[in-house]
Amino acid sequence: MASPSPPLLLLLLLLFTFSFSSISSLSDPLLLLSKIKPALQGPSPNLQLSTWNSSTPLCLWRGLSWSLSGAELRCNDSTVRANLTLYSDPSLQLLSIRLPAVALSGHLPAELSTFSSLGSLLLPSNSLSGPLPLDLFNSPSLSDLDLSSNSINGSFPTSLWNLCDRLVSLRFHHNSISGAVPDPAIPNTPCSLLQTVDFGSNNLDGGFPQFLTGFQNLQELDLSANNFSGQIPSLASLKNLQSLNLSHNNFSGALPDSFRTSNFSAEDFTGNSPELCGAPLKQCGSGSRLSSGAIAGIVIGLMAGAVLLASVSIGLVQGRKRRNRTKRDDEEMDMEMEMEEGENGAEGKLAVFQGGEHLTLEDVLNATGQVMEKTSYGTVYKAKLSDGGAIALRLLREGSCKDPSACSPVIRQLGRARHENLVPLRAYYQGKRGEKLLIYDYLPSRTLHDLLHESRAGRPLLNWSRRHKIALGIARGLAYLHTGQETPIIHGNVRSKNVLVDEFFVPRLTEFGIDKLMVPAVADEMVSVAKVDGYKAPELQKMKKCSPRTDVYAFGILLLELLMGKKPGKDGRDLPALVKVAVLEETTMDVFDVEVLKGIRSPAEDGLVHALRLAMGCCAPVASVRPDMHEVVKQLEENRPRNRSALYSPVDTRSEIGTPF
Repeated sequence: MASPSPPLLLLLLLLFTFSFSSISSLSDPLLLLSKIKPALQGPSPNLQLSTWNSSTPLCLWRGLSWSLSGAELRCNDSTVRANLTLYSDPSLQLLSIRLPAVALSGHLPAELSTFSSLGSLLLPSNSLSGPLPLDLFNSPSLSDLDLSSNSINGSFPTSLWNLCDRLVSLRFHHNSISGAVPDPAIPNTPCSLLQTVDFGSNNLDGGFPQFLTGFQNLQELDLSANNFSGQIPSLASLKNLQSLNLSHNNFSGALPDSFRTSNFSAEDFTGNSPELCGAPLKQCGSGSRLSSGAIAGIVIGLMAGAVLLASVSIGLVQGRKRRNRTKRDDEEMDMEMEMEEGENGAEGKLAVFQGGEHLTLEDVLNATGQVMEKTSYGTVYKAKLSDGGAIALRLLREGSCKDPSACSPVIRQLGRARHENLVPLRAYYQGKRGEKLLIYDYLPSRTLHDLLHESRAGRPLLNWSRRHKIALGIARGLAYLHTGQETPIIHGNVRSKNVLVDEFFVPRLTEFGIDKLMVPAVADEMVSVAKVDGYKAPELQKMKKCSPRTDVYAFGILLLELLMGKKPGKDGRDLPALVKVAVLEETTMDVFDVEVLKGIRSPAEDGLVHALRLAMGCCAPVASVRPDMHEVVKQLEENRPRNRSALYSPVDTRSEIGTPF
């Protein structure tokens, strides 16, 4: 075959590569993205950012929204999806970056500040670290910034309030930012558009930032769980303030009288200095002088109840945070649950959630599928879209699902769940004849069950480092399901067949919460399957309703499966019973899979023995003595393998590694 002529070769290079020799002809946003992608994703390629490449239509790049010639670029037009010339259009502008809970593990690059039209930067619930770039707060258009639940450290730069004239929302909750909050460079700056300031759960100190009382349109203020001290000023000027959390700091003194007539409760101030007083807390300077005996009695009582009081206080604070977050999420979900309806309603309705905005009713109905799995409650298909992409469809069995009005709240909650160790629900289809489809990303990953128990050629070595990473990821996903939203999501079907593992040994849970969509008879069938497979908690013999503790039991069995390399339930195999026998016979080391022990010098020092104890604790016959999933996560994190180099070694090399895109 003849070689392409030079003009054609140049065109191919322009459209299908992003090497630095050819990227100079592309528009500025793409040049900038080529620089920030490796910084955000960290040492390992990221599944979501892998869509940022020239072979993917621009409107399908995950987490990004664009404008073209001043109008928002939408992906519901097949001509837009196929138009590769958009890459070089000078009117192309990046409007937002929205990548919550997608396992970003890098840092915030300074280049983020140079997008001229970037209005929203939303990267919560990732593992970003390092300090905040000084130039980030000089961005020309940035108005909505959410970096909550990361590992960002350092202090706020003095430029923090340079965005004040356009800021609407500023969220840094649950990071490691320290020091004082800097004052605006220009005194009495009103920040007239700003509605949300969330600096909770950091290491900030100093006095209450007085300038915040001048932000008169502020609706939500969270300074909780920091080291602020001194007196709390009057917030009477903040007439639009609806949500306030100043708990768990070192504030002291008398609260201003304005709080007497406010709607804020004692919960908003709990966990501060005992000297903090005034409505809605205790009265200041009230009560008679106590005798030394009475004081001693109080001290003893406080010591005896310290653990209980701390637990209750933390629970109240976390509950309020979840309620505030869920209220905000519900407002978004009300928009997301507006269902696209086919012509004359004859084709049913489609509801899309975050990450599924590119899907249309036509896409779903015209997708060609092949069966991947059949269960008692439905069938899973791999469906190919007309643009070449793929999705996973779970068709629920006819008669298995509850009434649509009962399904709706569950679907909303499942559509909101976002965590790096979950397979997210992208859309939900409801047909005119009652058929129901749950629509997910198609992930070409193998199940944990296959990785552990199949001996096909090419199976990767599952040493302890890799199995520990898988176990920790599953535990984190379950912990999020149990506490990440106001109403817990019970997985209900934790087993190795419902865990997908990619080439970097990142696990993702599937099928969570599906039992809540089923009529009781079908839900009972799911519990029966769990019993056959060895994951059923003892208390489910008498009560059919799953709970967080039954998920913990199933996780314990799954952890034993990882450690022992044996299928639970097969031929009546009771994994906890096998461990108990081995302990009694002093042959504990014999229970571990031979692959787990490879390269291990000391099972105790490498966390193997501890993991075995933890698994047995999760499988305790009495539900109340099992740890919760947050405690499981903590123990796995504290007892990691010493040699973790294998955690970042893919099974096979991806072509994008080492290139800008």
